[in-house]
Amino acid sequence: MKVTKTDIQIRFADVDILGHVNNVNLQHYFDVGKSDFFAEILDAGDYWKGEGIITAATSNSYIAQTRPHEKVYVETRMEKIGNKSFTLAQRIVAHGSGEVKAESRSVMVAFDFDRQESIPVPDAWRMAVEE
Repeated sequence: MKVTKTDIQIRFADVDILGHVNNVNLQHYFDVGKSDFFAEILDAGDYWKGEGIITAATSNSYIAQTRPHEKVYVETRMEKIGNKSFTLAQRIVAHGSGEVKAESRSVMVAFDFDRQESIPVPDAWRMAVEE
């Protein structure tokens, strides 16, 4: 399945008193990676008005500290697809060394915002990740 890589700019405000990127900001980085994945792979630009995606669950593992001087990217891929949901697997990785800083898994639900209910994952999304 397709993978996106999103470069992350670490901002001064992302760093806490301990001198590393705060875990809350790592979640923001994962969200930026999701946005790129949706735009690049699912071509989801117009889906957000009627049909779209909501997050049902997220779990993160923090493996190594991310320091403000490091260059990192978020790698995002679809791990599995169900009937009405799919799971995204993500990693924050240091450029150069390849060290994994954090991992995340998110269960995303296909959703009709007009009817306020879950819907089957569109066939176009299934085909897009498998091409």
